Amino acid sequence: MAGLAASGSNPDVELLYDINGLAQDAPHWLDRVVTFIGEYGLLLAMVLLVLGCWWSLRRRGGEHAAPSMAALLWAPLAAGVAVLVNVPIRGFVERPRPFVDHQGLDVLVSGKNDYSFVSDHATLTMAMAAGLFLAHRKFGIIGLGLALLEGFCRVYLGVHYPTDVIGGFALGTAVALLLSPLATALLTPLAEAAERSSRFGTLIRARGAHPARAVIPGARTEAAAEERDLAA
Repeated sequence: MAGLAASGSNPDVELLYDINGLAQDAPHWLDRVVTFIGEYGLLLAMVLLVLGCWWSLRRRGGEHAAPSMAALLWAPLAAGVAVLVNVPIRGFVERPRPFVDHQGLDVLVSGKNDYSFVSDHATLTMAMAAGLFLAHRKFGIIGLGLALLEGFCRVYLGVHYPTDVIGGFALGTAVALLLSPLATALLTPLAEAAERSSRFGTLIRARGAHPARAVIPGARTEAAAEERDLAA
């Protein structure tokens, strides 16, 4: 499997040259900007996006504050789990970096001597984007855009094939979505306990945020009966 995408007639390789060719025609300062963004900037942006989502959910409060926070906590955890899952995948596929088998690439990041499939950066960002989408749709859509940009940057930098990126997207999404029910079942009680705590309660709900409504057994039934009596 190590020879995957070794042929120059492969569409994967053709797209690699097309995207990486943009780096050859770009000014040096732009290559440096894309290098920083693709290596560190977008990962940092994803972390800031998670913090922004936490701040938004914390201020909103409401009866679903704890489950929402549990879903949000799963986003970075899903990214970590996805990268761990990728370790045996890389060792099994053993796909060399594209610059090993193909000449003429403009490689903007040095020191990439490990295997190429699948991309850790693509896996991380897409797992966090999928986890964010489960917690907050708007932040999740922004995260999806950042993940797609990360995938483009990895190919632009000459360190990944397009299918490395697609594989990373698939892996990150699968881990985030498939393990979400189990993760939220485990994390929600922790978030609820933190919400009731005097020390950690403000991590779940800001002071002055809309409180959770206490549901008294039978209250809705009694209220509905009163409404029917008044209507009669």
